[in-house]
Amino acid sequence: MNQKTSPTAQRARTAQQPAEGSPHAVPPMRLSYLIGQLDRVVSRRLTEALARHSLTLPQYTALSVLRARGRSSNAQLAERSFITPQAANEVVKTMEANGWVMREADPMNRRVVLLSLTETGNALLGECDAAADHVEGAMLDDMDTETAQKLHALLHACVRNLRAA
Repeated sequence: MNQKTSPTAQRARTAQQPAEGSPHAVPPMRLSYLIGQLDRVVSRRLTEALARHSLTLPQYTALSVLRARGRSSNAQLAERSFITPQAANEVVKTMEANGWVMREADPMNRRVVLLSLTETGNALLGECDAAADHVEGAMLDDMDTETAQKLHALLHACVRNLRAA
């Protein structure tokens, strides 16, 4: 089987191989492991920062999705927030009880309930965005703007490539 391998993938594979004549050389971490490690660290730091605003990471994500996408059903919110529909139900109950979101019937399908951000939810989201900016700023601390923008573009391309695969 002859598979097409991109030059980038070839360089990455070559970079993982120990140098010749180096019996003690340790290959670098797999990219997938490093991304997973970054995800855990960012999630932990965001969770800590958001807790100061009495908000959980899933709630922040859901509020952000509603701001970006507008009115959404519970199923759409769950999918776009990377949580199960059951977890989304719990998140939405809490957010509604706190006045951050409101429910209304979909005018096209009365059986579907749409969620939207309230003014209170939008204000809270603004406060929490500053906390998220602080975490992201710490992550990118020693990078210049061009490098940070390139990293953003590369990560976006990775997501796009894996979704298409």
